[in-house]
Amino acid sequence: MKVEKTQLEGCFVIEPKIFDDNRGSFFESFNKTVFEKLIGLKIDFVQDNQSISQRGILRGLHIQRGAFAQTKLVRVIQGKVLDVVVDVRKNSKTFGHSFSCVLSGENNKQLFIPKGFLHGFSVLEDNTIFAYKCDNYYSKESEDGVLFNDPELNIDWMLEEEEIVLSEKDKELKTFNKFK
Repeated sequence: MKVEKTQLEGCFVIEPKIFDDNRGSFFESFNKTVFEKLIGLKIDFVQDNQSISQRGILRGLHIQRGAFAQTKLVRVIQGKVLDVVVDVRKNSKTFGHSFSCVLSGENNKQLFIPKGFLHGFSVLEDNTIFAYKCDNYYSKESEDGVLFNDPELNIDWMLEEEEIVLSEKDKELKTFNKFK
């Protein structure tokens, strides 16, 4: 397993070692002992989530606040997404900065997202299966977020605006300025 630091402290891209042969391929997607040693943190994931989406779906930018804040480990099983995080930790030197990377069923990369980050993804291929682990349970009362097209964040989602499909909830999210 290879761990690559991003420019956002505590956020890592993780690439598994893939074993290919004439039968196909195999890789270990998660090993708690190896994972914790590589990132230098103890993590207790308590919930796994999965979504299936078509090209153009955009989910985010979301966050759980307070006691329900979540650390996540995200990956794509099938298809392709642009995964985006924004550092909203008040005392961070990269507050308001974003990082994005393509996660796909082909590259098998994962993104480790610590507490204090907005998170979202745009779906770049039909029938994309997106999966993630969380270290805390979801709480509707603790959810918050920022509009995907906030001009202050200026995120390129790798989709044309007319392609983008949002949930009603995501259409009502606040601007980054109001979120701060």
